Amino acid sequence: MIMLAVTAAGETTDDFSIPSTESFAALDRLGERFPGAEGASAQVVFVAPEQQRLDQPRVAAVVTKTLDELANGSQVVSVISPAEQGTVSRDGRTGYATVQYAIAADQISDASRTEARRAIDAARDAGLTVEVGGDALVPIDELGYVTELIGLAIAALVLVLTLGSLVAAGLPMLTALVGVGIGLAGVLGLSAMVSMSSTAPVLALMLGLAVGLDYALFILSRHRTQLAAGMPMIESVARATATAGSAVIFAGATVVVALAGLTLVNIPFLTVMGLAAAATVAIAVLVAITLVPATLGMLGGRIDRGKVRRRMPAAGSGLTWGGMWVRAVVRRPLMVAATCMLGLGVLTVPLASLQLGLPGNDSAPTDTTQRQAYDLVADSFGEGVNGPLVVLVEAPSAIGRTAKDLAAAISEFDGVAAVSPPLLDESREAALVQVVPATGPSDEATATLVDDIRTLARTAHSADPGVDVAVTGTTAVNIDITEKLAGSLPLFLSVVVGLALILLLVVFRSAVVPVQAALGFLLSLAATAGVVVAIFQWGWGANLLGVDQVGPIIHFLPVLLIGILFGLAMDYQVFLVSRMREEHVHGAGTHTAIVNGFVHSARVVTAAALIMIAVFLGFFFAHDPVVKCMGFALALGVAIDAFVVRMTLLPAVMTLMGHRTWWLPTWLERIVPDVDVEGARLDQLALDDPVPAELPATDAGDVVGTGLLNGVGR
Repeated sequence: MIMLAVTAAGETTDDFSIPSTESFAALDRLGERFPGAEGASAQVVFVAPEQQRLDQPRVAAVVTKTLDELANGSQVVSVISPAEQGTVSRDGRTGYATVQYAIAADQISDASRTEARRAIDAARDAGLTVEVGGDALVPIDELGYVTELIGLAIAALVLVLTLGSLVAAGLPMLTALVGVGIGLAGVLGLSAMVSMSSTAPVLALMLGLAVGLDYALFILSRHRTQLAAGMPMIESVARATATAGSAVIFAGATVVVALAGLTLVNIPFLTVMGLAAAATVAIAVLVAITLVPATLGMLGGRIDRGKVRRRMPAAGSGLTWGGMWVRAVVRRPLMVAATCMLGLGVLTVPLASLQLGLPGNDSAPTDTTQRQAYDLVADSFGEGVNGPLVVLVEAPSAIGRTAKDLAAAISEFDGVAAVSPPLLDESREAALVQVVPATGPSDEATATLVDDIRTLARTAHSADPGVDVAVTGTTAVNIDITEKLAGSLPLFLSVVVGLALILLLVVFRSAVVPVQAALGFLLSLAATAGVVVAIFQWGWGANLLGVDQVGPIIHFLPVLLIGILFGLAMDYQVFLVSRMREEHVHGAGTHTAIVNGFVHSARVVTAAALIMIAVFLGFFFAHDPVVKCMGFALALGVAIDAFVVRMTLLPAVMTLMGHRTWWLPTWLERIVPDVDVEGARLDQLALDDPVPAELPATDAGDVVGTGLLNGVGR
């Protein structure tokens, strides 16, 4: 895998287009009719010094020299000066030129970018303010490996405090890094064969690292608890793998199902993103059930070496905070459940005003040149200049008259600031009309204007079937992607949740627990989305959190949040409830099973959630606003789901349900397989064929295999 990544890795892209949308199809035809028009462009904004104008000889000479140098760039098609396109402000101080490339932004070479920056820096040295907008010269962000080290350091601290031993804490770190290294190498290697967004490796790294740590911790914690109870080491490894390992397999399966479900949205970049992350999670599961027990077998009794504190009370002890917490919850379950649901309901309120879109230069940090260029253009020419619409008119005859009539009709619409004269192609069968909205690219009024123009296009086509009119351009493409994603959410949510409910039905052999899990997830999702809207869209606390710009939420965040958060929520559901069911299967009453199961699982679930939060928050410190928003949303979602829904609301509701929690219709009992995640049959197997307490050190490679055969393989 590593050799594949090193030798065959290709370039990632920031292209989030959807080929099946009208705007993207029109963009292809635009490239055929007007070669180079669909390529990347840069908006070079010039501001003259105080008390000077761009048309004064000295300033004009600097501008002309800069544009000439840009025009000589190796991949530049054309440069249109402010004077030529009439883009000079009324006071004469500000103007912008358009630099057009024949290729997409991610195909522009580093040498070409360097040439352009050299020309721009020379103009700045001459005393002008020069900023660059558009997509051609925007720096390409690298993966957030450095910021992720922050989350990894916090995760290491959580492991040390939870396990109390440097050796024990180092094991999950080691195995998780091995798993994510293999997974990420495979993802990067495949980037040479498939078009992959720059966010896909980041997501694979984020999830692979988080679940790798959690799954190893879950198995390790079970092993150490059994050792503390006096179980022989080999038997303990086998039983931990048979019980906790089985739970890990089902937990990982829910994450993989949720991520692979992104293929249902039928959007290429999301499909690749979901499958890349799903493959990395699958590798993390395989590492957890193979490398982790193998390493435990080799370490033997040395797992507790390097202690950093005295041993805490045993996981099953009522002296732990988990024991005190769950007893407080089940003592007043109705009040706790009502409080949780009321609080989550309040957090959900902002969700009603959710606005989706693709953050552009207006969402870039304020110290970047693309953001400063955006602000200069918006202040001098209006918001809409930063996101013009491109109307492609195709007609076999009378194209000039048809395009002029359509341009005149569009100019009468509300929300239109300017309409350019039609530009005909060489065949005189197509025309290009640029429409400047009065509102910004992310404004809802701009989306309404796109709908109005498309209604006019349908009317024109009905009147004359030979006339085809389409709206495209970056703004229209982003609007189409947003609508496509929003329309795909119901199918995606229903299929993913439905498949996961079947998995949970098999694991817990209960018709009630899967429904509780799904409803709890919906509460977590809604509350998380509500807080994200309040911060990243409304701006509440944005300055405090270091969020530079507020605006529409990235359009694919809801889909990713559903896919990722649902899988992780089911992780905690499986970790907690599998131990509760284990107590129930071994004869404990419902109330006792809830308390004892929670006490045994609380510490590891808390540590697992804190590790997830730390890993995701590491991406919150990334420079890219998309990654920042995604990291924050996932960290918040895990916090709400793990601590409010799973560790508070869930035991309260289960207590209210009583013995009905484990209800399963008779007809389902006959067809649902009994996978025995709880290990109820292991006790009898151990009596029939006991496992030796110790094996020779030279047989370390056979230690785990023997334990698995005796403890699992029957």
